[in-house]
This record gives sequence, structure tokens and C-alpha cells, in this order.
Amino acid sequence: MSGIHQIKCGNVNCYIIENGTNGILVDTGKKEFFGKVIESCKLYNVKLIVLTHAHFNHAENAAQISDVLGIPIGMNENDCNLIQSNANQSLSAANILGKIVLSASLKEFSVRSMPEFKPNVLLHSDDSLSDYGIDAHIISLPGHTDGSIGIDVENKHLIVGDALMNMFYPTV
Repeated sequence: MSGIHQIKCGNVNCYIIENGTNGILVDTGKKEFFGKVIESCKLYNVKLIVLTHAHFNHAENAAQISDVLGIPIGMNENDCNLIQSNANQSLSAANILGKIVLSASLKEFSVRSMPEFKPNVLLHSDDSLSDYGIDAHIISLPGHTDGSIGIDVENKHLIVGDALMNMFYPTV
């Protein structure tokens, strides 16, 4: 049975999924939270970073955490163009709350960049994470970004990154 541990990183959450022996880190947060994320990783034998998508607020620490822990980065190949610039895929919103969040995000996207990296593991729908000791598999969730993915943990829990917005009530 896997444990899921939330790491609160401002307006983004990162997670460690662990089975008592091995773990994976889901998302890496912004650079302001590097220390918090790396300290959380040191509590577990983290074997892989999985990025739900490559927006900087979820992936800015990926290269540095990968280097420090000596672990690979996994993500969907359809988000690789976001590593160089988060402006490489258009953003949209369907409702007023989404449009407010989008406006704030676009301002931050224009002034932020992240250290470039190349994912070591390209993740696709139905890929298993069992090679990393975790009973979980990948689900493709394109929409927020072209390569957004979710992690289905033991068919009981689903981590979706920004594929579901839940500020006041769940929305897409």
C-alpha cells in the first residue's frame, strides 16, 4: 500500500508517493521551494521525478533535484517544448475564475524561466511506474497542456497537477 505525502509549495502542491522502500516525486515546484522539496525527498528513497506538466511552477526545480538526487525526470514528450519557454503552448480559460488565474499566470510566465533539462523517461498513457517500486500508472490528460498527465495510484488515488482546478470548487 502506497503512502502519498503532500508538499505544499505556495499555489502548487508536490507529492511523494512511497511504498515504505521506494518513492517517486510528483512535480518539483518553483525555485523558492527547492529546499523544502529536497528535504522531503531525503525522507524517502526517491527513484524518479514525474512532472504532471512542464509549466515552471511545477517543473522549475526538476533539473536541480535530478542532479542532487541522481534520479531521472519523467514527463510526456508533448510538453518538451515548454522546457525552453512556457509560452510555446497557448493558454486558455473557460470561466471567469479561470480567466483571472490565467491573467496572473501569463504575467509570471513572461518573466520566469527554468533551467533547461531533457527528460530521461518519456511517459505515456498506461505506462506503469512499477519499475520504480510504486503501484501506479500514467493517464494522459491533455488540455491544460498538450502533455498533461495524471498518476493513478493503486486505482484509488489520482494526482492530476493542474488538470483540475480546485480553488473554491472543482472545475476544469
